[in-house]
Amino acid sequence: MRPVIPYVTAALLFGLGVYGVLRRRNAVLVLMAVELMLNAVNLVLVTADTTVRAQLPHAGQVFALFVIVLAAAEIGVGLAIVLQLYRMRASVAVDEVPLAEPPPTVPPSGAGAAATPGASAGEVTR
Repeated sequence: MRPVIPYVTAALLFGLGVYGVLRRRNAVLVLMAVELMLNAVNLVLVTADTTVRAQLPHAGQVFALFVIVLAAAEIGVGLAIVLQLYRMRASVAVDEVPLAEPPPTVPPSGAGAAATPGASAGEVTR
């Protein structure tokens, strides 16, 4: 078997996934692009396992199974985040997600002394 064809296919899949991650605005499509990249890695692992004589038999296929499990967990967590984002913002556009928390608003303070609500206007309590 010539390993060039699977390696080129994996490179094309990975490049398409990178393009999808960098270019897409929809969070679901970004998750799909990440899945394409993980499938490209699986293709490389299985191809390398069949073409290279290794000390451990079927090591590439075992690593590919681990990547599949990782991808399933990533989809579960990612879809939960996307659903929560949709519930909060009614949109799944990635570029509209605030990455930092807004600073807390501090009420303006008086002249350095705190007045109690029951005190008169000119009286300051300690």
